Amino acid sequence: MTFNDFNFDERLFEGLSSMGYREPTPIQAQTIPLIQAHHDLIACAQTGTGKTASYLLPVMDAICRNENRPTISALILAPTRELAVQIDQQVEGMAYFTGLSSIAIYGGGDGIGYEQQRKALREGVDIVIATPGRLIAHISSGIVRLGEIQYLVLDEADRMLDMGFKDDILRIVGQLPEKRQTLLFSATMPPKIRSFASKLLQNPEQVNIAISQPAAGILQQCYRVADEQKNALILHILKNGSYNSIIIFASTKESVKKLDRELRAAGLKVKPFHSDLTQDEREQILLSFKNRQLSTLVGTDVLSRGIDVEGIDLVVNYNVPLDPEDYIHRIGRTARAEKTGTAVTFINNKDARKFLAIERMMERKVDLVPLPPEIGESPILAEGALEREHGRGEGGRDHHGRSNNAGHKKRFFKGKKRPSGSGNATKAS
Repeated sequence: MTFNDFNFDERLFEGLSSMGYREPTPIQAQTIPLIQAHHDLIACAQTGTGKTASYLLPVMDAICRNENRPTISALILAPTRELAVQIDQQVEGMAYFTGLSSIAIYGGGDGIGYEQQRKALREGVDIVIATPGRLIAHISSGIVRLGEIQYLVLDEADRMLDMGFKDDILRIVGQLPEKRQTLLFSATMPPKIRSFASKLLQNPEQVNIAISQPAAGILQQCYRVADEQKNALILHILKNGSYNSIIIFASTKESVKKLDRELRAAGLKVKPFHSDLTQDEREQILLSFKNRQLSTLVGTDVLSRGIDVEGIDLVVNYNVPLDPEDYIHRIGRTARAEKTGTAVTFINNKDARKFLAIERMMERKVDLVPLPPEIGESPILAEGALEREHGRGEGGRDHHGRSNNAGHKKRFFKGKKRPSGSGNATKAS
């Protein structure tokens, strides 16, 4: 199958061709025909599979073919400003030859940006991409009318509910016409999402693509490491590896700031990315990272869903994420569009059980790598931390990563080989 098979408007297809789109990803191949057939849709797919284009393309195609467009044709709700900007940028690229207009609506900018948003909403724009909170502010001011919207998209719906946007979303939906097409995209599909979807969608079709599984092209590795060893280990990895584009995830913005200072003191060119930065600062950092002027970002989980950058070849989990799904989103920043990449996780004693939950969700073990000799020995597991979870066996490694041919030590992790093979690279967004 190629994008020719969807019979898109010629101007839209020309934009796709200029951007290098040739063959649809699995999520695109399954969802685009359903959206073109005017079905409501629930789609579940992990990050990096091309789900943004899977809803943008058919919605943009329909708008192109409508000669009597309303003031606003489509509304896309997203959980973060970074994702809203990313979607808007993709619309701009695909719509280059179509004349379609779009605007990203989000908070945190200056007064000029706010007035630009107000003007676009008042005078009309084909596609609005908005965070729920900022759109509510515009609705409250009385300058935005959503009564003619034909398409509603909720992107990363699970994340929006986790962030407490349920009431805002319901308030926004209350402003929309009942006769519309609603598309809900989510990386996970817990019961709360299905219950929420039942309030918004009518007889939806459903598509599920590889739920809760990382891309096959990701080489996953882990280290047993004490907190005081982490900085030395990360410096060793960065200085001895051939990585050009790197994201390091830490659990809190305080950890991000501290790690950023220590890496810069060691002579590395890095930038922190967290909620204390202004919107302009965050956008400038992301631009430098995308343009390869900056090789390394240190950030919180806002980065796990907020950016779309191809060519990231290393992701480091400085802390094990609390939620196994967040692990999938973090490491999903690499190996996008069927490319390959490496994901490394640092595991201390208190994080051992959290990482075990991640392995159970993936139904596989992650390769345990011994610490380099200059870093020291791995910490011994806290009493009972994981011994009951892993059996004895010959040929494994002990808790320090040393060979255990005698089989008298209990193993921590039993590694698996890296998944082999990946298909031809396909443009994914």
